[in-house]
Amino acid sequence: MIKIIDAENFSYDRINDSAPDVSATVREIIEDVKTNGDSAVIRYEKKFDGVELASLEVTQAEKDRALDQVGEKFIKILERAAANIHDFHAKQVRNGFMFSNGDGVILGQRVIPLARVGLYVPGGTASYPSSVLMNAIPAKIAGCREIFIATPPTIKPEIIAAAQVAGVDKIFKMGGAQAVAALAYGTESVPRVDKISGPGNIFVAEAKRQVFGQVSIDMIAGPSEILVIADANNNPAFVAADMLAQAEHDKLASAILITDSKDFAESVANEIEAQIEKLTRRDIARASIDSNGRIILVKSLGEAVDIANDIAPEHLELCVDDPFEWLTEGKITNAGSVFLGRHSPEALGDYYAGPNHTLPTMGTARFSSPLSVDDFVKKSQYIYYTREALSKVSGDIADFALSEGLTGHANSVMIRRA
Repeated sequence: MIKIIDAENFSYDRINDSAPDVSATVREIIEDVKTNGDSAVIRYEKKFDGVELASLEVTQAEKDRALDQVGEKFIKILERAAANIHDFHAKQVRNGFMFSNGDGVILGQRVIPLARVGLYVPGGTASYPSSVLMNAIPAKIAGCREIFIATPPTIKPEIIAAAQVAGVDKIFKMGGAQAVAALAYGTESVPRVDKISGPGNIFVAEAKRQVFGQVSIDMIAGPSEILVIADANNNPAFVAADMLAQAEHDKLASAILITDSKDFAESVANEIEAQIEKLTRRDIARASIDSNGRIILVKSLGEAVDIANDIAPEHLELCVDDPFEWLTEGKITNAGSVFLGRHSPEALGDYYAGPNHTLPTMGTARFSSPLSVDDFVKKSQYIYYTREALSKVSGDIADFALSEGLTGHANSVMIRRA
């Protein structure tokens, strides 16, 4: 059963150190794929997924069959969700700029889409067509020329359908570290990408860590997290349901409630016990709640906000009378995504509302951001000076360079004054 504790006795230890060290295994897989390409990937798919592949890319016939399998109703749901995600992310588009001081100086910045990106979509204990939309749509808006998906070979048709709705160019039947390596270095049939985004298991996370520098990555994601701040005016069944929705993701997921009402805390705890038995993934949810679930009692909601900012959760629900007060006054500063009010459950953001569900975990919301269009562009600067404009500032530049002992830098400016 979930633990109820007073705030002064609460210490939040993130679940990370217990993970096994797979770095050597991942390094071996990456080197094998770098050397042997498709044949290595196909060999690992047989070893790890028990699937013998003739080729890696999903065919058009397989795509057409997937659309028939999921049916028109689900496709329409995907399309409505995709429209919401597109509308939100379209507002993130940045434009370059250019300006001049009117005295022979022109400065500017260009915003350039990444040419090719690879999106990893898990296929283990659960598969997530929602992750396809959340990764592919911002990349499409950014203007990426080619968008690929890598996903384990036993692909659910919903994944393929979401890829087609989102405008993905190619889908590859490959998972794990071998998929990350193929995307990062390229094989005979998998073109090398510029960036890899999307969640995965410990092998995927470690592979992304190791190929960073060869390619860009979005983030190293940890276990899922939800923190709910709720007063006594809530329905305890609602709050319990929201906590369990996150707990069913992963045995290492954490679900935390902070409240100023002991009676409400006990009601939520009882609701969790009643609802958990009805879940398909009850064993996972039970392990998460028992190990990592907490209900924290505070003296005030202000104290609750302070604790929330310290934890910096992936998802934060503000189930209070005036949630915007805590948001607009800058009281909430550290959270990946904030859900306001009593009728904005975290699942709304997972699938449909529009903001991205790929969020910083493990306290990294203190300094990092949700996946966005910005993740799929790069920026380049430019400088233009006329001869006269350079001459005016050459003395300053030369003196600055000489202060650092760099006579070559100084000379490259002063030589133009001759």
